[in-house]
Amino acid sequence: MKYVCPGLMLLMVVCLPRMSAGQTGIESVGTFGPAKLMFDGFQFTEGPTDDGQGNLYFTDIPANRIYQVTDGKKSVFVEPSLHCNGLMIDGSGQLLACQMDGQLVAYDVATAKSRVLAGKYQGKRFNACNDLVVDRQGGVYFTDPHYRAPDPLPQGTTAFYYCAADGKVSRLADDLDAPNGIILSPDEKTLYVVPSQQKQVMAYDVIGPGKLGDRKVLFELQQKNEGGNSGGDGLTMDVAGNLYITTGLGLQVVSPAGKLLGILEIPQSPANATFGGKDNKTLFVTARTGLYQLASPVAGHRFKGVAPSGPNPSKQR
Repeated sequence: MKYVCPGLMLLMVVCLPRMSAGQTGIESVGTFGPAKLMFDGFQFTEGPTDDGQGNLYFTDIPANRIYQVTDGKKSVFVEPSLHCNGLMIDGSGQLLACQMDGQLVAYDVATAKSRVLAGKYQGKRFNACNDLVVDRQGGVYFTDPHYRAPDPLPQGTTAFYYCAADGKVSRLADDLDAPNGIILSPDEKTLYVVPSQQKQVMAYDVIGPGKLGDRKVLFELQQKNEGGNSGGDGLTMDVAGNLYITTGLGLQVVSPAGKLLGILEIPQSPANATFGGKDNKTLFVTARTGLYQLASPVAGHRFKGVAPSGPNPSKQR
């Protein structure tokens, strides 16, 4: 144990904020409430998204379902979901979804009917679409690692892509170890990608819809084991541009400058997260068999991209 002089120890105690049991203070953000279990008994929860109208959606991948939560009551929205993972509501209220059976789709929330936005690249199905984010132009950035994918991989590599509003699909990069979580900064000038098999979280300059410039390592995730190189899973974003990255240690909260602000601990290992609820100040977390919520001192950022018009196979490349 490192020695701390008594005076310094006293100063540290005096300066620490007072928090109730289970609350967590995050530097420059504020104090989060304890993680409260909303529902349990699932197989593996993922992909939470809030529509701003009082509805929360999330997936149970092995159960092949998308769930909807309204007024505190849970119901099945879609079954089978073709093993949906990441979800996001677009600006028109459609539910965009990554189906791990190999395609990106949009659901009409009134009818639960889906249409394919992107099903192939260079004539081959995707490996297992994982997570996504929609931009203001109605384009969708999405990741395609190897989890639940056929062997050999249909695409021959893991990568992340951009599906433009007209359906044109472009591969953006294929040099990360299992690209998983993906999100844009509030001004949409930076794209963040979280690999699952390396600790480096990447940040790319966005020079146009689906066009990336320079990249850098934004942050190296804290590890459970010294010398480890494990990555993260999903992530969400608050209005200040702070990233909330799900890892084995909890949600690692990272500033846009790449500084670790703190870690939100969850009873089970978290897979993904989103903001929602009243004033968009509830943090919802999918974690293995459960769905949790935490009161947040800051609101989450809402992405308001227009609805994609749909695929155009002749423009996929």
